[in-house]
Amino acid sequence: MSSEHIAIHLHQRPETFIVPGETFAVQKHTTPTSAELQDGDVVFESLYLSLDPAMRGWLDDCPSYLPPVAIGEIMRGHALGRVTASRSEKFPVGSFAVGITNWTEQSIVNESSLEAVPTPNPADGGHLTDALGVLGMTGITAYWGMVEVGHVKAGDIVVVSGAAGATGSIAGQIAKIHGATVYGIAGSDDKCRWLVDELKFDGALNYKSEDFAEKFKSLTQGKIDLFYDNVGGEVLDLALLCANKNARFVMCGGVSQYNENEVKGPKNYMMIWKMRIRMEGFLVFDHMDKTPEVRRKLSQWLAEGRLQRRETIISWRPNGVSSDLLQATDQPEPSTTQRPNGVSSDLLQATDQPEPSTAQRPNGVSSDLLHALVQATGILSGSATHPIKSTSDQSGPTFSTNIATLSARKVASGPNEATSSIENPTS
Repeated sequence: MSSEHIAIHLHQRPETFIVPGETFAVQKHTTPTSAELQDGDVVFESLYLSLDPAMRGWLDDCPSYLPPVAIGEIMRGHALGRVTASRSEKFPVGSFAVGITNWTEQSIVNESSLEAVPTPNPADGGHLTDALGVLGMTGITAYWGMVEVGHVKAGDIVVVSGAAGATGSIAGQIAKIHGATVYGIAGSDDKCRWLVDELKFDGALNYKSEDFAEKFKSLTQGKIDLFYDNVGGEVLDLALLCANKNARFVMCGGVSQYNENEVKGPKNYMMIWKMRIRMEGFLVFDHMDKTPEVRRKLSQWLAEGRLQRRETIISWRPNGVSSDLLQATDQPEPSTTQRPNGVSSDLLQATDQPEPSTAQRPNGVSSDLLHALVQATGILSGSATHPIKSTSDQSGPTFSTNIATLSARKVASGPNEATSSIENPTS
C-alpha cells in the first residue's frame, strides 16, 4: 500500500495580503519511491523550508527574476533536506542537500537542482540549518551586497534598513567586520537594543517611533556612505536626503512594498545626481559560482565568533495552535490581530527532530511570511490536519531565522546514524 504526504499548493493569487484559507491549499500526494527515479534523481525529504519575503513576489503574475508560481502548482522555496532514495552518485542515501524545491514533505529532485550540505560538528556550534541561513542564500546575499556591490571599507558610515532581519543583521555585522560605523533601522525598541547590545551596531533607530525622521536626520544627515536597503518606501526616501557625496545605495529588497498594489517610488530621486549617488540592485543568483568562496569567509567569521545568528524553531504538531503565533508579525494580514516583532526570514522545519546540534537558539516568533503563508493553508487557524504549535517562551525578541516542524522523523547525524531527540523545538 502506497504512503501519502502533504504539499502546499497555490490556490489563488493574492491582490495584496495573503488570505488565510484562500491563497493556499493543502493537498495529499502519493509519496514517490525509488522505482520512479531516473539517472541523477533522488527522493528528497524536506527537513526545513526557508520562508523569505521575496517569496511574496513569486505569487504575483508579473515578470521577475523567476517565473511566478502557477495557480495549482506546489509552492516553491529554498529547502534543506535528506536523500531517502537515490540514483545519483553525488547524493547517496542519507546525505543532506539544499536547493529550490517544492513545499512538500517528499519530492523527486534532480541532482542539478541540489547542493550538498556537510554534517555540522556540534562541538563547533554548527547548525544544520546554517545551510539555509547564515551560510545559505541569506548570508551570501548579505555578503555579496555589502562587499561586492557596496564595496564597504573601514571608516564608512553604513545604514542598514530591515537591520533586525535575517539578511540585514548579517549585512550589518559584515560591515562592522570591515571597520565601518554601522547604524540599523528596525521596527521595535527590543530589536534596536538587540542590534546594539548583541550585534555591536553603533546605533539603531525604531522607524515606528514618532520622532524617527528627526532622529535619523540628526544622526546621519550628509553622512551616509553606504545604504543597504531591504525595505524601500519612505525609509529609502529619507536615506536619499541624508546621503554623503558619492554614496553607494545597495538595493537588496523592498519589503515595505511587497503587498502594495501601487509601489511607492522615491520622491527624493534628484539627490541621486546632486550627491552623485550610485544606486545598484543585485541578485545573488547571478553569482552562484562565487558561493563556495563566500561561504568559506562566512564560516570562518562564524567560527571566530565575529558573526552572530539567531534562529527560532516553530514546530508543526498534530494537536493545538499556540496563540503566541498570532502575535508574530509586523504587518497584520487581513485579521484583527496585530503581531509585533516580525522578522524578515524564517525556516519551516519539516521533521520532528532538530538537527544534530546542542546549540540553543533563543526565543522567538515567526515573521509575516511564516504567519501569512502557513496560516493561509489553515494550519495556524487549526483547520488543517497538522496545525502549528509554538513552544517558545516569548521572553524576548527574535530576529533572523525561524523554524517549524511537519512530521515525526529523525535527522541523521551522518549518512548511517540517527541522532536522539534534542529538546524539540529549541527556542
